[in-house]
Amino acid sequence: MNLTELEKFYKGKSVLVTGHTGFKGSWLIRILTLSGAKVTGYSLNPPTDPSLFQIAGLEKTVNSVIGDIRDLEGLKKVFHQAKPEIVFHLAAQPIVRDSYKNPAYTYETNVMGTVNILECVRTSDSVKSFLNVTTDKVYENKEWEYGYRENDPLDGYDPYSNSKSCSELITHSYQKSFFADGGCAISTSRAGNVIGGGDFANDRIIPDCIRAASRGKDIIVRNPFSTRPYQHVLEPLAMYLTIAMKQYEDKAYEGYYNVGPDDRDCITTGQLVDLFCSLWGEKVKWINQYDGGPHEANFLKLDCSKVKKVFGWQPRYHVKEAVEKTVQWSKSWLAGEDMLAVTDRQIREFFS
Repeated sequence: MNLTELEKFYKGKSVLVTGHTGFKGSWLIRILTLSGAKVTGYSLNPPTDPSLFQIAGLEKTVNSVIGDIRDLEGLKKVFHQAKPEIVFHLAAQPIVRDSYKNPAYTYETNVMGTVNILECVRTSDSVKSFLNVTTDKVYENKEWEYGYRENDPLDGYDPYSNSKSCSELITHSYQKSFFADGGCAISTSRAGNVIGGGDFANDRIIPDCIRAASRGKDIIVRNPFSTRPYQHVLEPLAMYLTIAMKQYEDKAYEGYYNVGPDDRDCITTGQLVDLFCSLWGEKVKWINQYDGGPHEANFLKLDCSKVKKVFGWQPRYHVKEAVEKTVQWSKSWLAGEDMLAVTDRQIREFFS
């Protein structure tokens, strides 16, 4: 899919994005804006400082509403005002280690937040397409060598992963209970680990690399042998936009979809950091320093044959290109460049 195709469908359509101030949400609303959509965002203030949302000045480019996904009445008001035709649900507490520190907040946001958004969709007469964005960590992880398929059991281990499993099950229930006879098309999408410019989250490996490298310090890697499906942030966003579009046009496309890289891009954290160091330069290096933190999966990858078969999808960037684009964006930011222009350029390159 290219920007011309996106514009052909999304131009003039009212689109609501929850979690629009976050890393993935910021990239998504910019693609939608470039495609001519009328975008409304509903989210808390940016979860990091700095943030892509603030750096690129995205507040000026969309109808940005600051609100809590746990606030059903506030969410209803936004639906009433925006009358969205398409809804992307990204609002979440997304950090595994933070979910151990505050499990109740994680469940309130990720579980009841999903109930609230689906209640608004259920009572709306405008929404025709809804996509709930979850994670590859929703699966019961048995440390298998093969990638998890959409029909494998859901049972995330930690509070974050488990709450997203619950979010999936809630979505499935609403779809069967309230939308089976027509109306709005409902899907979920389970993405692998995303990397890209503008991610400043704590406890994520590439942001940790950038923070250390920009300060001339060694990168601390706490689990270099864990395997993850790393992909550039624009890869799953392109798929989200495709799913929402296709099911809007034909409800037969609704379902549950994995979005991840090919097997050769499922690499260890140590290999990822090696790539980062070689692309960043400046003699940056990393050290293995396990900090005894809480349980996290060691081996995780997705089987993405369904989206390839249904949508003819193929990843555009391999992991080296994904890290390269991230390094380019980050060095541009550190050099004080116009980051909206840099972000737009990377979007146009990807969708060319």
